[in-house]
Amino acid sequence: MDPIALPLLIALIGVALLFDFLNGLHDAANSIATIVSTRVLKPQYAVAWAAFFNFIAFLFFGLHVAETVGKGIVDASIIDPQVIFGALMGAIAWNLITWGLGIPSSSSHALIGGLLGAGTAKAGLGAVVWSGVFKTSAAIVISPAVGLFLALMLVLIISWVFRRFTPQGADGVFRKLQLVSASLYSLGHGGNDAQKTMGIIAVLLYSQGMLTGGFHVPLWVVLSCQAAMGLGTLLGGWKIVHTMGSKITRLTPAQGFCAETGGAITLFMATHLGIPVSTTHTITGAIVGVGASRRLSAVRWNVASSIIVAWVVTLPASAAIGALFYWLTRFF
Repeated sequence: MDPIALPLLIALIGVALLFDFLNGLHDAANSIATIVSTRVLKPQYAVAWAAFFNFIAFLFFGLHVAETVGKGIVDASIIDPQVIFGALMGAIAWNLITWGLGIPSSSSHALIGGLLGAGTAKAGLGAVVWSGVFKTSAAIVISPAVGLFLALMLVLIISWVFRRFTPQGADGVFRKLQLVSASLYSLGHGGNDAQKTMGIIAVLLYSQGMLTGGFHVPLWVVLSCQAAMGLGTLLGGWKIVHTMGSKITRLTPAQGFCAETGGAITLFMATHLGIPVSTTHTITGAIVGVGASRRLSAVRWNVASSIIVAWVVTLPASAAIGALFYWLTRFF
């Protein structure tokens, strides 16, 4: 394929970083909702805390997720600037729609859906790497289930370990521990989510002949993506913070610690395995787990069910938008 002009390539990379920024903005709630709702940190301090750990996440994780997104969703040989543009616009448009409505949908699956839509619009279903799609789709169910289970187990363990503490004493301990659990979750968020944009930019550079050899992500791409996500997190997403932090269930500091730690462990495992999971799905499952540990009625199931509907709709909706933008580029 003919290479595009350098200004267009830079502009497309800018669109990718815009998606990464919006990912941080949209998903800031995932990292800070519990620590804000339990009043351990004020919102402005919580987002700064989360943004810092978002940025340094590349120091702790390999780039397996970037590789999955770059060549494990659609055939890398059909990737061109039009496909990348369609994928990014599908994800950005869906993120803006759900962000405006305060719906905690998945930025990750919006990007995967946009890539699938634009890729199939160009080359049909034969371009789809089904093994990668099945792995990602399975994570839609598995990641919140694992987050729920781990958070529930942590609540039970902590309830036994701290059984001799007064409620006030336990509360004081977990207000400090929540700083640790929030930082771990923010590391997992930055480690998994920023890599998706890294994969998109890297495969774009390969398609333009600017990278050769085995799949790799240049350091400047890594730093740019981590910085864009951290900046987005710094600006926060307060509507979704309210949904995640209080509408699903009410949390104590101990329960917030369990939710964040259970979610962080899930993200660490997924990132190590190269699975692009949704931080939204993961923390929602964990919050539901700690709520259900008290009693099933403690969970506002109508709110949780509306979030699940958003999960189901995200892939096809962003795929349709991605395909539409790909087709639009054919006229220009």
